[in-house]
Amino acid sequence: MSTAGRSILMVDDDQDIRELLQTYLSRSGFQVHAEADGQGFRQAFDSTPCDLVILDVMLPDEDGFSLCRWVRQHPRLSRVPIIMLTASSDEADRVIGLELGADDYLGKPFSPRELQARIKALLRRAEFGQVAPASAVLVFDDWRLDTISHRLFHRDGEEVVLSGADFALLKLFLDNPQQILDRDTIGNATRGREPMPLDRIVDMAVSRLRSRLRDTDKPPRLIRTVRGSGYLLAAHVCPGH
Repeated sequence: MSTAGRSILMVDDDQDIRELLQTYLSRSGFQVHAEADGQGFRQAFDSTPCDLVILDVMLPDEDGFSLCRWVRQHPRLSRVPIIMLTASSDEADRVIGLELGADDYLGKPFSPRELQARIKALLRRAEFGQVAPASAVLVFDDWRLDTISHRLFHRDGEEVVLSGADFALLKLFLDNPQQILDRDTIGNATRGREPMPLDRIVDMAVSRLRSRLRDTDKPPRLIRTVRGSGYLLAAHVCPGH
């Protein structure tokens, strides 16, 4: 994919990292705007066009989690792809970020080349969603998904905001109803890579989607766990309008 003109807004309090990523990503055609703290990020986000956001978790004035939550509530750019950077090896940090709507995470120290690959994967996914067929509305259970705008509505009229990862996972289930999807399949479709050994990220992504779909029964009614195999969407899917 062409990266020319694609804009990235990042926040990291480490000046060396900011300068490194600005130089590296700019060489690939990205336009990179970097801030050192949450206040600067908020101001830039409101005034600077961006196709993707990179959030450091640890910042001097607020953490990246609060910024992630704020971006997802933004009326204009709530669905912009988000990558979170964390210096912590604690899985809880990664899970919290994904629960709040981040699309991917990367632990420090990291390779700029790997970060660039993640960026391109997320932008490709976002671009694919924008060119979905005009009639691509899917109805299932009590829900209606517009695959062009990524808007999800319950039959009571409530709209549920989906992150990019939420949408990719839901679309995967809707494209394969009544079929068992293993963790590798889900990981490849939603993260662009296979999950690491013992990584619970796929399970947490499914748990988050269940929450979005009000699928909180024990056991879940809509997205069922098939022990030892994966997950299955137990719903009929049909075109809507």
